[in-house]
Amino acid sequence: MSLAFDQARAAAARGEVPVGAVVVRDGAVLAAAGNRVEELSDPTAHAEVLALRQAAAQLGQPRLEGCDLYVTLEPCPMCAAAVALARIRRLHFAAYDPKGGGVEHGARVFDHPTCHHRPEVVGGVRESEAAELLKAFFRERR
Repeated sequence: MSLAFDQARAAAARGEVPVGAVVVRDGAVLAAAGNRVEELSDPTAHAEVLALRQAAAQLGQPRLEGCDLYVTLEPCPMCAAAVALARIRRLHFAAYDPKGGGVEHGARVFDHPTCHHRPEVVGGVRESEAAELLKAFFRERR
C-alpha cells in the first residue's frame, strides 16, 4: 500500500486527484500508477485502470489471476468492473468513497449476479491517511 500512496502523492503533485494503485503478484510489483485523467484528457485514466493495463501488458495476458490490487480509494464502478474483468484475486483499498465508490457503496459492482468474478475485498487499509490526503488536496483547490 505504501507504493500506492507514493503514486497518489505524485498524482496530486501533477494536479490530479490523489489516487494511486499498484498490482502485485507473488510479492513482486507488476505495475504502479496514479491518476492521469487531466494530463491525458482521458476520463478512463484512473489509477486502477492504468495499473491493470500495465500489469496485463507485463504479463502478456488480459486476466491477472493470482494478482492483488492495492489502491488508495474505493474504486468507482468503472474501475470495479475492470477489476472483475481482470480477475484480480484480492482488492485492498484505503479510503471508502460513499459518493463515488462502486464496491462497498453505490453500484456495488461485485454484488450483481452478472458480475462474473468477485475478488476478495479488504477495505479501510490506512483509511485515515488516505482520507487526509484527499481532504488536503481538495482543501487547496477551494
